[in-house]
Amino acid sequence: MVAEKVMHFQGKNKDLSQLTQQIVQQLQSEGYKTQNATKPVGIIIQAQKAGILRDIIAADRAFTIMITGDPNDFTIHIGIGKWIQNIAVTAAEAILLTWLFLAVDVPEMAWTAHVENGLAKEIKLIVETGSPMTATTPH
Repeated sequence: MVAEKVMHFQGKNKDLSQLTQQIVQQLQSEGYKTQNATKPVGIIIQAQKAGILRDIIAADRAFTIMITGDPNDFTIHIGIGKWIQNIAVTAAEAILLTWLFLAVDVPEMAWTAHVENGLAKEIKLIVETGSPMTATTPH
């Protein structure tokens, strides 16, 4: 099973670099270690938090968020991928050859509930309102 949440937005006129920074700041405020890079495939954000990821998957994995498209028509993919050391300097070819979204061996309901009630909701709020949640959601 590949656990991935896909959200598509149209007509939002969002600066995708600024959106990336807002998402990264929100994740960091919740205790996630983050890294991000702009690659030919889109903007890639990885976020790793020992507690929830150890409960769900192996410690070398991270939530992977990929933003593709343009300011008025973009898609955000949220999934679990291998933590890529120093993603900013990793060659684009390696990114394309590495699975960004891996199959996970966990009950789909647990993954869906976590993403729906956490990351996806926070990202949607940032896209819709331009600001992150003021109260953090437990992860």
